[in-house]
Amino acid sequence: MAKKKKEIEENYIPAPINEQLITETLETNYMPYAMSVIVSRAIPEIDGLKPAHRKLLFTMYKMGLLGGKLTKSANVVGQTMKLNPHGDSAIYETMVRLTRGNEALLHPLIESQGNFGKQYSRDMAYAASRYTEVRLDPICQEFFGDINKNTVRFVDNYDGEMKEPTLLPVSFPNILVNPNQGIAVGMASNICSFNLREVCLATIEHLKHPKADILELMPAPDFPLGAELLYDEAQMREIYETGRGSFKMRAVYEYDKTNNCIEIKEIPYTTTIEAILSKVMDLVKANKLKEISDARDETGLNGFKLTFDLKRGVDPDALMLKLYKLTPLEDSFACNFNLLIDNVPMVLGVKQILDEWIKFRTGAIKNSLKFDIDRKSEKLHLLTGLKKILLDIDKAISIIRHTEKEADVIPNLMSGFSLDKLQAEYIAEIKLRNLNKEYILNRTSEIERLIEEIDELNRILSSETELKKLIAKQLKVIADKYGKERRTKLIKSEEIEEYFEEKFVDDYPLTLFISKDGYLKKVSAVSLRSTTSEHKLKENDQIVQTIEASNKDEIIVFTDKCSAYKARLCDIPDSKVSALGEYLPSILGFEQGEKALYTVVPKDYKGYMLFAFQNGKMAKVELKNYETKSNRKRLINAYSDKSEICSMMWILEDTEIVAFTDNNKVLCVDTDKIPLKSTKSTQGVQVMKITKKGAILTSVVLSKDSGITDTKHYKTKNIPAAGSFLRADDTQLSLF
Repeated sequence: MAKKKKEIEENYIPAPINEQLITETLETNYMPYAMSVIVSRAIPEIDGLKPAHRKLLFTMYKMGLLGGKLTKSANVVGQTMKLNPHGDSAIYETMVRLTRGNEALLHPLIESQGNFGKQYSRDMAYAASRYTEVRLDPICQEFFGDINKNTVRFVDNYDGEMKEPTLLPVSFPNILVNPNQGIAVGMASNICSFNLREVCLATIEHLKHPKADILELMPAPDFPLGAELLYDEAQMREIYETGRGSFKMRAVYEYDKTNNCIEIKEIPYTTTIEAILSKVMDLVKANKLKEISDARDETGLNGFKLTFDLKRGVDPDALMLKLYKLTPLEDSFACNFNLLIDNVPMVLGVKQILDEWIKFRTGAIKNSLKFDIDRKSEKLHLLTGLKKILLDIDKAISIIRHTEKEADVIPNLMSGFSLDKLQAEYIAEIKLRNLNKEYILNRTSEIERLIEEIDELNRILSSETELKKLIAKQLKVIADKYGKERRTKLIKSEEIEEYFEEKFVDDYPLTLFISKDGYLKKVSAVSLRSTTSEHKLKENDQIVQTIEASNKDEIIVFTDKCSAYKARLCDIPDSKVSALGEYLPSILGFEQGEKALYTVVPKDYKGYMLFAFQNGKMAKVELKNYETKSNRKRLINAYSDKSEICSMMWILEDTEIVAFTDNNKVLCVDTDKIPLKSTKSTQGVQVMKITKKGAILTSVVLSKDSGITDTKHYKTKNIPAAGSFLRADDTQLSLF
């Protein structure tokens, strides 16, 4: 065996590798796949359906499930595989979203019985297809009306055994009525839903007056889960015009005073129960939602409900503002009205979508009218021939009776009454009992009516105005028959109360203790007054900064990596003197090996940061440069990295400072001589000349903290200056 294997390996000649340009590979291999996903899978078309939806609904229609009895979902899934070969699970998932039980659509297309899960729950699993039953919802009559009159084009299915429609002749703009989302290759689609009655009335108005303001008749989207939409007219108008944009939605709640709990009754369409509860519980564990004692899902037979138990004395309205800010109870819907028009993806505004739908619907109606005209014309033609034999029925009977061969009956009738072949065949097929005057008179009496009907159909077919009137009439009937009240409430921007966290943060005085090793102790004034303990510190650690602050303040921590980290004190747990405190690198997310050097409580961001470098340069930067509008936690390039930092300090106003070098040189200078710089990463100006080679600036402190009693000896009028040697009777107090 081993010998044979060795022979094979020795005689093996690898197949040659054909080199191919990456552009050719993409064009021949990837592009067909990408186009298939875009055109045949992910992006909805003008009838508001994706191919998978259309194949499923058409299969159910052919099964007689429009107005018929319920049937097992598994039966429908199996039949749909004749049109959609993607597997039973994919087909069933498509069905689930279209059902009434799933509550994903404003106007569900499938009546359902059994557990189909819920759109607002990702964990509520739907039952298997063998346990559930379905049939088409009555509104599907508007999807299949006149489908047998050549209203839409039919094509072969994947194996050529059946025909399927490329679109459904839906008689209302379903593309805007039911929400649709899809992710293709290089593009996506996210179309929100609008109220059916509003869409129909807006379309009617658009048919009559193309320049009418659609926003007045359909002011905003409407969703099956209800909730509240934060309405901004300018924002909504941009979405209507461009097909892109976003708007915010909020949950609807009630306060149960008896049980002291908040009951959430409606949530934004874009979120789920699990996402909300997960975020709320994370905030509770992080001690950021102290007002809530418990949160649970109480959704049941009575409908959707989330419950938050509150602690005593909590203001429910204020808490909801906080929850809107911190959880998915307020969420955004990003609109991207991307749909296929004649197999070409287009991002369209609402008016453009209505124009395309009207164009599509007009084409479908024209096809239906042509079909009716052709059928009525055929019937008229046959009855006209029947009328000719009325003049001499006996002659017709005689011709048939005296014809020797069956094949000669038609030609003889044609020559005897000047008929064409179709008319002659029709007459020849009439039963003998019907070859009487009464029957023929009754049938030919339809001729006048048929002529009138054909003329009327031709008149409508040739008139764009009449076609629009017909579409508008159908839309009015649909609006009255299926229209429902708006579920999503609109709240104007000026009526919205925004959440400002500062209002809800407990404010109290405290003292910060920062150690050399990077530990922060946040000790309240009450705790500090009552304690008799000494500071607990790690071995060789010491307190290097003590700062008075309040719980609403924020801190800026400068590190040895030229970065500054920001945090709110209210987000940092209270500590005690007898505890180690919080490790700054952990709570602020320092990089590996990064160390804290200096901490500032900026208050109103007044004053200056003074940075001193080992090369004798100093930079004075306004503290306002570190103020940010967003909640950024890390600021890079917080100071210059061109020379090692030796000292930094925050000063409210210009003051006297003292600088020390490692060769005992001292310089005293007023900070007003150091020019103010606008760039954080500036190296500043040379303040102290380093005359000795290899010497460096070691520290800079305030004059009052320098330990030098007479600073005049070291003071200079101009900078840069070399300074003076430290006197024997002076002491040096170094910050580092």
